[in-house]
Amino acid sequence: MNVSLLGASGYTGMELALLVDKHPVMQLQGVYVSEHSQDADKGLWQLDNRFYQTPFTSDELKLTALTAEQLEQVAKNSDIIFLATPHEFSHDICPKLLQYGAKVLDLSGAFRLKETQVFAQNYGFAHNQQSLLDGAVYGLAEWYADEIKQAQLIAVPGCYPTASLLALKPLQAAGLIDSSVLPVINATSGVSGAGRKATMTNSLCEVSLQAYGVLSHRHQPEIASYLDNQVIFNPHLGNFKRGILATITLKLTAEASQQAIDNAFHSAYDGTELVNLVQQWPKLDQVVHSPKCHLHWQYSEQNHYIVVSSAIDNLLKGAASQAMQCANLMLGLPDTTGLLGS
Repeated sequence: MNVSLLGASGYTGMELALLVDKHPVMQLQGVYVSEHSQDADKGLWQLDNRFYQTPFTSDELKLTALTAEQLEQVAKNSDIIFLATPHEFSHDICPKLLQYGAKVLDLSGAFRLKETQVFAQNYGFAHNQQSLLDGAVYGLAEWYADEIKQAQLIAVPGCYPTASLLALKPLQAAGLIDSSVLPVINATSGVSGAGRKATMTNSLCEVSLQAYGVLSHRHQPEIASYLDNQVIFNPHLGNFKRGILATITLKLTAEASQQAIDNAFHSAYDGTELVNLVQQWPKLDQVVHSPKCHLHWQYSEQNHYIVVSSAIDNLLKGAASQAMQCANLMLGLPDTTGLLGS
């Protein structure tokens, strides 16, 4: 399978390049950056020392500035295209990339929200790719595998929604959430979630621990949409490089019981390899640099409240490795292919 990667110089793009390189049936054909990127013509090894290896030290895999002419060649010559690109760029180029039959996995937010009015409010521009939006499949791999297998365009979930939905959807699917009380999601991300471009707001020398985007973050409607339940989402930025820890408090129905809760989580994830139900509160050290999510919960029978904790690597399970799970499903492979060691 010939693979092209657009937006290869970002943190997520670099993780994808490494995953494609070790995949048993994928061949990385080209790595691309925007036409005016300062990283054009550099080798990935100049950005990250993990790329001091073949094939990344060859001139064939230097970062190429993407022109309009090259875009058509990418579409024609690729079986799979990963987009680690800005939302508006993904929105604009997807029709061109899909016209020759390539499977496209978009890691931006361009095709996640089905309601165009909600999309415009949260992303700042109008969505005019209605047919593609209607056909795009949300790439939460453990929950939409059958749809992903048939899709040509995947909207890979955001990192916060991945951590949150993996924790909440088993309870929703079992009918255990009391919808009259909104779940409260407190989630903290490392600074890599803000991307590689250095600013005062994401510099490790400037970041403390603080909430941001409270009641206004664009991931709130994404979580609510795929949970089919409104939520309160409080994102936080922490002074560490990577990972997300989400601690979620919600009220369950009066009919809920410890056994029903445990059954809901085990029914959802016992057949999966990348979501682990652990016996203690998760730590980021357990999941960083891995494609896994760790979940743990505690329930109060006195007041019917439950606290669920979810830990992921924001660049892997929250982005690159989840995109690879989806690509594997689209190719008819086990979703863990190329993700769990040699």
